[in-house]
Amino acid sequence: MAKVGAGTLEELLSKFETPFDEKLIVGYDKADDASVYKLSDDLALINTVDFFPPVCDNPYLYGQIAAANSLSDVYAMGGTPKLALNLFCVTNEMSKEQTEGILHGGYDKAMEAACIITGGHTITAKEPVYGLAVTGFVNPSRILKNTGAQQGDRLILTKPLGAGIMLTADKADAELVTADEMRPVHENMAALNKTAAEIMKKFDIHGCTDVTGFALAGHAAEMANGSGCTLRIDSACIPYYPAAFRLAEMGIIPAGAYNNRNYTANAVKFANTVPLALQDIIFDPQTSGGLLIATRQADELLAALKDAGVHAAIIGEATAKKNTAIEVI
Repeated sequence: MAKVGAGTLEELLSKFETPFDEKLIVGYDKADDASVYKLSDDLALINTVDFFPPVCDNPYLYGQIAAANSLSDVYAMGGTPKLALNLFCVTNEMSKEQTEGILHGGYDKAMEAACIITGGHTITAKEPVYGLAVTGFVNPSRILKNTGAQQGDRLILTKPLGAGIMLTADKADAELVTADEMRPVHENMAALNKTAAEIMKKFDIHGCTDVTGFALAGHAAEMANGSGCTLRIDSACIPYYPAAFRLAEMGIIPAGAYNNRNYTANAVKFANTVPLALQDIIFDPQTSGGLLIATRQADELLAALKDAGVHAAIIGEATAKKNTAIEVI
């Protein structure tokens, strides 16, 4: 994956000063999914941006996945995306059909989200890059942060893991993974987190984040550290693409997974019974991944999600803070 490691980002950002504004409810210093700025007692602005190089050969599908990924942070904050701007790098070798396909995919996914793409910026580059800068809205009293998990909460994950491993294998050698194995990966990456986000608004949610480039391990560690608790994850309950386990056993691991493992090595403790391949999946960077939700109403929420056709599973719980952020049993 193309994402810069979390440790590198923290080191860079720690050197800069920014103006203080009491209306900035969530900023980069919070390690959350997006920034949130309070406009009034009833309205806050959510801003986020994301873009990356192609993750598949189909331009239209790539545009869909990139747009869904960009919109996800607004959903993770409990908000509704409203406006977006294209961020697009094109190459001189790209055909008109390829360029149009990527944009078409992005526009269709934004339309599905009822979010208006109002313009953007395009430049030429050595490789294609596409994504969106997204603005959303939320009631300040309904903001979902990645720091709100409470002892006794259970954890729900709404998409399978292992996308990074699958994409790496597909790019390296098409014979390593079949089209039938890749199809659900592409479908899930292109799927909005909109339905899950709308359903969870009906429940008492204490914390939420989307699982993307820093993997389940990294995003769960941010939630645990920010919430002052330890997250215990049951490895037997983690949903993942079956082929990802086989590929991980073969050593087909994206570079980002090694970066994630190095960064969170002291934050995650694995039981001896957790296979190395599953550990790799937990460190695997995701593209347009699912939501990680902390709530006391896990059974009811899970039933509602499944009734709506959302792939979801209860994967663990929040416990009293221990000497490690994440325990994987």
